[in-house]
Amino acid sequence: MLGTEENRTILVTGGAGYIGSHVCRALASSGYRPVVYDNLSQGHAWSARWGVLEVGDVLDQPRLETVIRQHAPHAVIHLAGLIAAGDSVADPIPYYRNNLMGTLSLLEAMRSCSVHRLVFSSTAGVYGEPEQVPITEEHPLRPVNPYGATKMMAERLIADAAPAFGLRSVALRYFNAVGAAPEDGIGEAHQKETHLLPLVLDAAAGLRPFIEIYGGDFPTPDGSCIRDFVHVCDLADAHLLALAYMERTPGPEVFNLGSETAASVREVIETARRVTGGIIEVRQQSRRLGDPAVLVADSSRARRLLGWCPGFANLEQQIATAWEWHQRYHLAEERRAAVAL
Repeated sequence: MLGTEENRTILVTGGAGYIGSHVCRALASSGYRPVVYDNLSQGHAWSARWGVLEVGDVLDQPRLETVIRQHAPHAVIHLAGLIAAGDSVADPIPYYRNNLMGTLSLLEAMRSCSVHRLVFSSTAGVYGEPEQVPITEEHPLRPVNPYGATKMMAERLIADAAPAFGLRSVALRYFNAVGAAPEDGIGEAHQKETHLLPLVLDAAAGLRPFIEIYGGDFPTPDGSCIRDFVHVCDLADAHLLALAYMERTPGPEVFNLGSETAASVREVIETARRVTGGIIEVRQQSRRLGDPAVLVADSSRARRLLGWCPGFANLEQQIATAWEWHQRYHLAEERRAAVAL
């Protein structure tokens, strides 16, 4: 944490989104002052309950500079961007515009306003089809979809900016974020849901008739993909540790963030059945282009250098927090709909 006499304001782009809201929660609970910068195309104003909400787009550099000059943050945590890998294949242009050009716009605004600390939200998607698992940060970067490619390019852009104008940076490569902080009213609620666990919980709640499994012939024990699931609150904590790390170490740096606990898609569904007690129907579909069979992190570097220690490594525990949030959120949605009638 920054010293008591130092600036404790942190600008969080995309701070009204799923991961961003949990990051702002963690910042506020540790004595920082988060300022949320979000265009609300993916996030929700109701989730920006820690700190000020400034509505704006990262592509709008003049607006960014106005907000930065007004709040004078010590650092920026950059989470704004498009995240659906499948959509990026169908329509890559918005991904390059938002994820790459948005990062360029932010870097220019930061340089103009003399802000020299940046934590960047990256992804395990930069690795592509892994040569070996678990995956270390030294693994070759060979993304298999435009989403991963834009994150890889943004990482390179940030790394090149570091020596050019004294930027310190940490890129955090997330594996599969799950879970919620239901006690504080935030969780995963994308306007167009593409992530596995929320879709599974929708099926458990009777909000969708079935869940689709893409590919049943992967070289894994049950034929479905294996992924590394990491709780969103653990991800949020890593951002605070990254802020502290930049105070003692010049960038650029990069860290994997995964629980190192592997689970297949079928195992996630079966665990969700136990946690929810719901009937989750499954339909088998063909593989999706670019889906690696196994993605599991080696997060030892984050543990060693950041001091990061995930507290929600158990899949059942991760799903239980997501389920509690899911029930509260949809009950509130039903009440809002009833009032509107």
